Amino acid sequence: MIHDQYSRPFLKWPGGKYRLAQRICESLAPGKRLIEPFVGSGAVFLNSRYPKYLLADGNSHLIRLYQTLQAEGEKFIAFCEGFFTPENNNETVYYDMRTVFNETADARLKSALFLYLNRHCYNGLCRYNSRGIFNSPFGRYKQPYFPRHEMQAFHRRATDAVFTSSQYTETLDRARRGDVVYCDPPYIPLSRTASFTDYFAGGFSEQDQIDLARQAARLATRGIHVVISNHNTPFTRELYVDAGATMRRFKVQRNISCRGGERTRVGELLAVFG
Repeated sequence: MIHDQYSRPFLKWPGGKYRLAQRICESLAPGKRLIEPFVGSGAVFLNSRYPKYLLADGNSHLIRLYQTLQAEGEKFIAFCEGFFTPENNNETVYYDMRTVFNETADARLKSALFLYLNRHCYNGLCRYNSRGIFNSPFGRYKQPYFPRHEMQAFHRRATDAVFTSSQYTETLDRARRGDVVYCDPPYIPLSRTASFTDYFAGGFSEQDQIDLARQAARLATRGIHVVISNHNTPFTRELYVDAGATMRRFKVQRNISCRGGERTRVGELLAVFG
């Protein structure tokens, strides 16, 4: 279910699945439609082949960007490129742009600024405060990359996709026989001091992890194939075994702290339902 040549997402996305796309797609069953309740950067969408897609996320800014690119294509790409200038790769300008992003009601401008912020902020971190205000700091990159070719590829693939801003429970409720579901929720922390819940305002609780596994198990009883990614921890192993899933475990290379260069191989798993 994967391309001969991998397609790279146009957004920087911590925890994105580009490097694992082949492994994940090999775990997905054939079907009429792929549903992703946590689409993120869209790596699995871009590197799979289904007749149709339902791609959702709780981050409405992300979905609005995808919808705008889907609708406008080259015209929107050219608009976005105008923000990628040497003058705009500046700390003061970045924070001014961030303020505009948080305050503007112009959906098209907000979408373009979401891409600008993603490529200019620290590590591509999509972080919001408790009031839903985007607050990722400036990244200090020498020359942020403008992903023209990646956006063009995304636009071509988006022909068969429906993008929607919704919570995972609502998205999963739309699954029908013949659908295949891939879930990439915010991961269970590897330690009690770690936190991976700033992805969108409201976070993703331990109870959400439990509810997601239970909903996946219910879908499997209706003949709907579901795959969930997560860290390989005692909690996740027990959770998915109790829910009736089979597991595929492996190691991946990841950043483990905010200090650059600190990378290690950590345990990851795919829980397969149905």
